[in-house]
Amino acid sequence: MTIRVDIASETPLAELVAHVKAGEEVLLTQDGQDVVALSIAKQDANERPRRVPGAWAKYGPLEDPYLFLRPDPELEEAAHGPIFPVQE
Repeated sequence: MTIRVDIASETPLAELVAHVKAGEEVLLTQDGQDVVALSIAKQDANERPRRVPGAWAKYGPLEDPYLFLRPDPELEEAAHGPIFPVQE
């Protein structure tokens, strides 16, 4: 249901907000022309969802807890090898 309210009327703001929260469309008018449509505010799309502690617990503990702390063997080999590879 759409409610049309003239801006010049003495309708309390709290009453208009209650109608919007109830799902009704509220249009503010001036001289018979629609000026503003009131609607419920949406949440920010850039807002990150809350993190859930233990979301990865179903996979169990890491078999090697130092997996990500150890240097990568391929990078170490590249660092200790020649700068310019020998071309055959």
